[in-house]
Amino acid sequence: MPEGPEIRRAADCVSRVLVGQTVVEAGLYLPAISRFGKRLVGQTVTAVETRGKAMLTRFEGGATLYSHNQLYGRWYTMKRPRMPKTNRQLRVELHTSTHSALLYSASDIDILTDEQLAEHPFLERLGPDVMDPRLHADEVRQRLESRRFSRRATGSLFIDQSFIAGLGNYLRSEILFVAGVHPSRRPADLEADELERLASHTISLARRSYRTRGVTVVPALERRLKQQGWSFGERRFYVFGRDGHRCRECNSVVERVTASGRNLFLCPHCQSL
Repeated sequence: MPEGPEIRRAADCVSRVLVGQTVVEAGLYLPAISRFGKRLVGQTVTAVETRGKAMLTRFEGGATLYSHNQLYGRWYTMKRPRMPKTNRQLRVELHTSTHSALLYSASDIDILTDEQLAEHPFLERLGPDVMDPRLHADEVRQRLESRRFSRRATGSLFIDQSFIAGLGNYLRSEILFVAGVHPSRRPADLEADELERLASHTISLARRSYRTRGVTVVPALERRLKQQGWSFGERRFYVFGRDGHRCRECNSVVERVTASGRNLFLCPHCQSL
């Protein structure tokens, strides 16, 4: 499933072709919102934002197109009149005079007013967005130390969207590994320097993944692995999906465990209890 960095990159693509432009043709193809398609025609797109794994496309008239990019949802952007070659179902199409933004396969889509946006049952539960440039490590640390989150195992906490929105399965494994924190440990159990590392790497790994299109290892290591012939999928992570392989730091065997019903990957030496 796409995580915060992937949703932000998709939003960047949509933003480049829509923001500041007037919609000249629109279609919304879920029955509950189909009536709004014609109302978007003639509207100028003012912003494309993300909140965790949701994207918000704002129009000058006050409407916001909400789309939660679940497992199969995908945005395409291109020059008109081209259309993508795909078997996916078209859900949303927004056309300017020169470009198109097309959303396929997603099922959680809505048109919201500002009031509805503020009361949306999913959005109002979200913590700060990991991709928000205003989010700093100090705020992450404060949340780690708060009464609400400090006594929860980090393995479950780091995919709870009310803690930090946009974190998901691969970021969870990678952040905990780089911070040297075992997923069964709680923030309340960590020393001050461990909390500092965990908060800092929460920000830095998510933003590195955004910049590198999904690579969480440091650039020097990624270049070395590429020169050695490792494929993109083989070299992009420290531990995620690498159970049975050697840790890139200590040569121990990476393990796979389950936390909150999903696979989590760790190095038993680098993240010892």
